[in-house]
Amino acid sequence: MRFQLTDDQLVLRDAVRGLLARHFHRDALRAAVREPRLDRVLWRALGAAGFFSLRVPESDGGVGLGLPEAVLAFEEAGRVLLPGPLAATHLAAGVVDGAAEGEVVVTGVDRDGLVEWLEEADVVRGDAVGAVALRSVDPLTPLHRVPGARPAAVDPVGVLLTAAEQLGTAARVGELAVQHARTRQQFGQPIGAFQAVKHLCAQMLVRTETARAAVYAAAVTADPMDIAAARLLADEAAERGARDCLQVHGGMGFTWEGEVHLHLKRAWVRARRAGGGAESEESLAVDLLA
Repeated sequence: MRFQLTDDQLVLRDAVRGLLARHFHRDALRAAVREPRLDRVLWRALGAAGFFSLRVPESDGGVGLGLPEAVLAFEEAGRVLLPGPLAATHLAAGVVDGAAEGEVVVTGVDRDGLVEWLEEADVVRGDAVGAVALRSVDPLTPLHRVPGARPAAVDPVGVLLTAAEQLGTAARVGELAVQHARTRQQFGQPIGAFQAVKHLCAQMLVRTETARAAVYAAAVTADPMDIAAARLLADEAAERGARDCLQVHGGMGFTWEGEVHLHLKRAWVRARRAGGGAESEESLAVDLLA
């Protein structure tokens, strides 16, 4: 199956990319790392642009688009490491007053009892009583865990939106690796001239485009099994891609001046959402055995 974005979808993608470039540029990312907090001005700007209400019907005040358009928007959010409980607030739009407009921040207790941005949220979906703060590997994603939380039902749309964010990270780290390989000099030539570096970059591209096809297809079919497969491929593309990007950068990739390690850390945190990859693997296994 060949996927080609429509003109309207390209305009939407570029509009979201432009919005994020204005409100969450490199300096804003640095500031967020130094002082992790939810930027309410940015959250309301996302709401005003229709980020959270993309799938809410026009008759209810939303944008009236579908899952493919939401996937494109979340892919762009993943590219820039946009912080906050994006998927939870998006899923609450049209259900929780103020979520669609970005006036209310919504988070939720996931299947393993993990809660992102609990202290910043206005509404928590699920029982977060007794939540304990964790030391998150990602400085841009504060985490709590609810001891003994009862497993919650997994929303396939939330899983797909997470996969879209992972796809954004996979694409971004691929770009960073290629940029560095073209400019970093060793032994009198760019390191991209060395076969080992070429192989790393090529493998990153293959994993990213494979995941992209799966994520876009799942957005069209909305089939739970397609979504499970897309989640696994996107997690792999993001995590392995960020690791390979670090390899290309060497020690520079671990410095706080760079963003590469932040992509890896965010990919790790996203991969734990909604039961993690194991949940998707179990779903696929049950479907195949049936």
